[in-house]
Amino acid sequence: FFSSRRRHTRYISVTGVQTCALPISELPEVETVVRSVRPHLVGKKILHAEFTSPHVTPGDRKALARHIVGRTVESVTRRGKFIQVALNDGYLTMHLGMTGKLLITGDPGQHVYGRFTLDDGALLFHDPRQFGSIEWSRGVHPRVARLGPEPLEISLEEFRERIKRKARMKALLLNQTFLAGVGNIYADESLFAAGIHPLASAATLSKARVEKLYTAIRGILAHAIELGGSSISDYVDAEGQKGWFQVEHRVYGREGEECAQCHGAVQKTLVAQRGTHFCPRCQKR
Repeated sequence: FFSSRRRHTRYISVTGVQTCALPISELPEVETVVRSVRPHLVGKKILHAEFTSPHVTPGDRKALARHIVGRTVESVTRRGKFIQVALNDGYLTMHLGMTGKLLITGDPGQHVYGRFTLDDGALLFHDPRQFGSIEWSRGVHPRVARLGPEPLEISLEEFRERIKRKARMKALLLNQTFLAGVGNIYADESLFAAGIHPLASAATLSKARVEKLYTAIRGILAHAIELGGSSISDYVDAEGQKGWFQVEHRVYGREGEECAQCHGAVQKTLVAQRGTHFCPRCQKR
């Protein structure tokens, strides 16, 4: 399979497209990956595994391969920003980091640091910046176990209780123990949709504003999943279809541009060490 002869490659990446990668994969992008690769993995047996990056797979890489070779994939699910591959013995947990993507078949090429040969096809982990991770554990990985509730599953009542914290709203949304899977893009977009300033105090929000934020987060994430997530570059998906959620960004990546609601200027600041886009007219503390 891993011959030097170039083959046609079908890319299933953090955006479900051939050429683009997100700065950091978030819930919609990871969900897109999971839905894309699941039919190719479930029920398949791992015949061979090879790992070549001390950053993506720190520790004993040969031991990691021994844990999974000969195992059968029982399910592929998402938890927060993590991809969980349940085997008939243990879990393979992957995080895409900043530039990670999964490839189903094709030329391994450069920057492939995880190679899984299946009894029907193959799976490649491609990560130019090597900020992603591949790990095996007997049970659910500890980092996954510490995650907060899923945004699309949490009830309004639980959301109201959990939000009663002395924290700035943007920082709280980035806290994966508060909600699992929301990152920079969808925090900015959700706060804008709810009219909440990223520096607003979570503990002082009224019930009405909390409910508006709850509705915004769920609606934006669901819509982003429908559109295959966001990308910072133009692209088509594996079937050549255009669209996707980045064309609907209202504030993220639009510093200095006109606000779609008030026609003021979108601004950018730093919150929790992350670039944060917002409209100072539309978003109130």
